[in-house]
Amino acid sequence: MMRLAIPAIAAVALIVVATTMLWSRSPSIELSSAAMPSLQELHIMAGVHKLPVQEIEDQSLVYPTAGKR
Repeated sequence: MMRLAIPAIAAVALIVVATTMLWSRSPSIELSSAAMPSLQELHIMAGVHKLPVQEIEDQSLVYPTAGKR
């Protein structure tokens, strides 16, 4: 009887803990998503304006030529 009681108590405790964790919401998670800076502020903080300008040639409409027969 004691062999079944210990796993049963452990299973009930695990279910209670899992249920409590799923039902409770952390206020820090809600505040962190509300305090998300804008994209412009993120660019300023990262220093994107200091990066060199990179010139890229547009090759989106370049097609390969037909092979010789």
